[in-house]
Amino acid sequence: MEKVNIEEKLSLFQDYFNPRIVGELNGQQVKLVKFQGEFVWHKHDNEDELFFVIKGNFKMEFRDKIVDISENEFLIVPKGVEHKPMAENEVSIMLFEPASTLNTGNTKGVLTRAILEKI
Repeated sequence: MEKVNIEEKLSLFQDYFNPRIVGELNGQQVKLVKFQGEFVWHKHDNEDELFFVIKGNFKMEFRDKIVDISENEFLIVPKGVEHKPMAENEVSIMLFEPASTLNTGNTKGVLTRAILEKI
């Protein structure tokens, strides 16, 4: 049982759209990720995702609307729902999702990270 300092963990990386695992519990992973710009349209057929904004803000685009998420807010994207995160400026996010979740879901490409680093 070790505490995790989120700011310290975020200082260990600078790249975007490359989640790092910082904790695991009950088949779920707690991940940290930074991003800026647009991600890819994707969905997760079997997993819900929680996006908690630590620093900055971003927009989650859905096919029928756009949701703004700011610091100290979170959004849960239900399984099967197509979405695309985008941020004008750098944003730091905590993700909480099943360990089986692939970051790009059903859309494989250059941003897909099949193996995640634990920090």
